[in-house]
Amino acid sequence: MNSKTKQYTWKSRLHEIIYEADTPAGKLFDIILLILIVASIILVMLESVASINTTYEVFFDKAEWVITILFTIEYFARIISIKKPSEYIFSFYGIIDFLSTIPKYLAVFFVGTHALVALRALRLLRVFRILKLARFIGESNQLMKALKASKAKISVFLFAVLIISIILGTVMYIVEGGQDSGFTSIPRSVYWAIVTLTTVGYGDIAPVTALGQFIAAIIMILGYAIIAIPTGIVSSEYASQKSIDTNTQSCQNCGADNHRDKAYFCDECGHKLH
Repeated sequence: MNSKTKQYTWKSRLHEIIYEADTPAGKLFDIILLILIVASIILVMLESVASINTTYEVFFDKAEWVITILFTIEYFARIISIKKPSEYIFSFYGIIDFLSTIPKYLAVFFVGTHALVALRALRLLRVFRILKLARFIGESNQLMKALKASKAKISVFLFAVLIISIILGTVMYIVEGGQDSGFTSIPRSVYWAIVTLTTVGYGDIAPVTALGQFIAAIIMILGYAIIAIPTGIVSSEYASQKSIDTNTQSCQNCGADNHRDKAYFCDECGHKLH
């Protein structure tokens, strides 16, 4: 076996472990990665508690360095194992991986970068990639398909809600504008309409006239119906999904995934799959 073949073999094996989850090694890698992500998020949360951070500051610092180094190794391993590194580096997850890893290194060279600790919380988004574990890939793909299929209906619904909010806000401005109730302008009244329609109810603005309170009561009742609509749209699309794709194969050439079951070649570039 020549050196080129050996290089292809270990890179292919590394790619299969990191990017796929149909093998025992791939599943183990994803489980370990999930544990590291959860541990990292717990550290970020505990560091924000002053009393705990003061007591365990040294431990938190060392633990974060260990986790950061492991994530760094994983980041470069993903780059090495794919034939077109730019496809990963500039992908959504590639950018998330970079942003969630870099804060600890910046803290070494720059003072006052503690605020970047929030970027470490982005590691939690990596959980969605780990959902490609065989037992979850079908459900996650089905949910994504339902959301994509519903985006046109949901967009129309949100546009309709925006129009309703503007109309109701304008009406409330006309009704309550002359009173000392906070409806000082149409934009502020539209803000109130959105808050009331979504049943949030901050209470910073409230109608004082009988007519305004009557309209507010109608908006509150209407809000419950409006909240249920997008849930029904997505649920309907989700129920209509018949096939569940459990394929976790990822193309080593271009990084594309979500291939058809039993596919031998990549749907994007035609490269042969494992």
